[in-house]
Amino acid sequence: MSHFEPDVISFERERAVLEAIRKNPDLHHNGLIKLIVPKYMAKTTFENTKNHLLEKNVLSVIKKGNKNFYRITDNFQKKSQQLIERISHENYQYLQHEVRREKENYHHKDVNEKISKSVQLLRGLLQTDNEFTLLDSVKNAKKTLYKDEHQIIQEMISKVFEMINDDKDFEIIYPAVMSYIENTVSKIFQETE
Repeated sequence: MSHFEPDVISFERERAVLEAIRKNPDLHHNGLIKLIVPKYMAKTTFENTKNHLLEKNVLSVIKKGNKNFYRITDNFQKKSQQLIERISHENYQYLQHEVRREKENYHHKDVNEKISKSVQLLRGLLQTDNEFTLLDSVKNAKKTLYKDEHQIIQEMISKVFEMINDDKDFEIIYPAVMSYIENTVSKIFQETE
């Protein structure tokens, strides 16, 4: 399983914790443990899930005396969109730099490095384009707000393929890179059948 594929068990655990907190806002940490453990998960799993939700800022902690109470973070939807937008723009700028850099250095690498770098760039470009598509859809589904970014990503993908096509090892690199892309696309459709 790639790190882009959802972990269903993790989602179920997070949902159980979030639901318990939403339905029982006056329960402190130990009260939540009694409610959730062992019905939904083990104590260590609860702690890990809770900590993961805190790290992602889905939950926030309110201390009252020596007790911790958890709440779903106020304005989480807006904050999560802002985080996705910031990360997407950082990835976008990084990829612009990397594609420019690779145009100069690509032909000096060995075949394995060329394949690896091509796949890495394409994966990053496709993922970043998907992030902008997500933001477009959430903010205004009838309008493309990140039109320039989509266009430049499309141009960067084209530049990656130009590097591959112009390389002396094209006959080895192109099939390997396309195999990765075909495998990624076919996995998506296989999972929905």
